[in-house]
Amino acid sequence: MTRDEFNAFCQGLPATTHVVQWGNADVWKVGGKVFAIGGWAEGRDAFTFKVSDLAFEILTDMPGLRPAPYMASRGLKWVQHHKPPGLSDPALQDHIKASYDMIVSGLSRRKRQELGLD
Repeated sequence: MTRDEFNAFCQGLPATTHVVQWGNADVWKVGGKVFAIGGWAEGRDAFTFKVSDLAFEILTDMPGLRPAPYMASRGLKWVQHHKPPGLSDPALQDHIKASYDMIVSGLSRRKRQELGLD
């Protein structure tokens, strides 16, 4: 997945917002909460997303994936797809969508209603 494809996918999810911060990273949010980050790692596109505890254990053992720098060091369950082979594009999209869904489920009912997500 290219960074443009990543941004197009995230933009296609309902009620998302995009900001560029943290050293030119594409940061995608829903309800003001981050669900995915696109940036650079070792001269390549890298994509970071939130995962469940179980997915964190499984994914961080896969080649091309690692605990997300900074976030995982603070005990947060975020994974970074940073080099080949990593995940296929459809699998990466599935994990980004799951991250989005986790963030949406953590929003207050009022916030979900404001965003048209409830």
